[in-house]
Amino acid sequence: MAGHIARRAASLLATLLATSFVIFVAVYAAPGDPAVFLAGGKEGLTPEKLEAVREQYHLDEPLLSQYGRWLWDCLHGDLGRSFQYHDQVVDLLSSRMQTTLTLVAFAAAFLFVLGVGAGVLAAVRRGWVDSAVVSGTTLAASVPSFVAAIAMISVLGVQLGWFPVTGSGHGFWGTLHHLTLPALSMALGSIALISRVTRQAMLDAFSSEHVEVAHASGLPRRQIIVRHVLRNSLGPILTMCGLVMAGMLAGTVVVETVFGLSGIGSLLVAAINVHDFPVAQAVLLLMVVGYILVTTVVDLVHPLIDPRVRLKRSRA
Repeated sequence: MAGHIARRAASLLATLLATSFVIFVAVYAAPGDPAVFLAGGKEGLTPEKLEAVREQYHLDEPLLSQYGRWLWDCLHGDLGRSFQYHDQVVDLLSSRMQTTLTLVAFAAAFLFVLGVGAGVLAAVRRGWVDSAVVSGTTLAASVPSFVAAIAMISVLGVQLGWFPVTGSGHGFWGTLHHLTLPALSMALGSIALISRVTRQAMLDAFSSEHVEVAHASGLPRRQIIVRHVLRNSLGPILTMCGLVMAGMLAGTVVVETVFGLSGIGSLLVAAINVHDFPVAQAVLLLMVVGYILVTTVVDLVHPLIDPRVRLKRSRA
């Protein structure tokens, strides 16, 4: 186990280093010159002024030198200063982080309750219930998140007036009320995936020998499902839920833009539109780091949930 953790830590550091370089290069490879934006536009811009701006922001240095400087600052908690807002990027992220994290947590709750619940229902109640769940979740998965968001805004927000369509609200219940539609639209596409993983894991558990022995022993069906089937299915279910949750950080870009939420997703869109490279780099790096950390935690927790995985790794 200790060896596996050491290998995962080394792989984590290598992945973070590689992805940070890709993010840095990709942002600077985007169309447009950040020096022109920093100088206030092309109007009245002289070559001398442009060169001075490049020197001030170290844009005249080689790419690797710029990357090394940026990486060193990031390791010390300095993500730079926004070109557009003239404020520290760390302060911009901290002011918007709560909205994004609340949205992801709310969407994860929808994902777990609806996805796992639908999968359990399909596995336990075969026949037309199983077919209805599979068909419904497949239909939900085929609808893009931005289409689902627009449809929910039109029907539930505008026509019926049940939910607000913009802003993140104030207070606990106000925030939940405002984020219900965004969270549901973001989780809708992943519900089918979680439900199918849950359904298949429980069907595999139903066909195992110890469950057949429990049936033969006359144990109540409810007890067999809870203690023997669902419990042995938690490994793949929680693993897939963790992977989907990790990817939800990137999904906030579309949802926050559609619903007008002031989170890091909408901040990324605005930063790209105005070539605010420090903000774009910081948000992308944060999303990648969040995804890698969550997947790493899932990989380490999985053996604790499923002893069979721990036994297989110990043999390897």
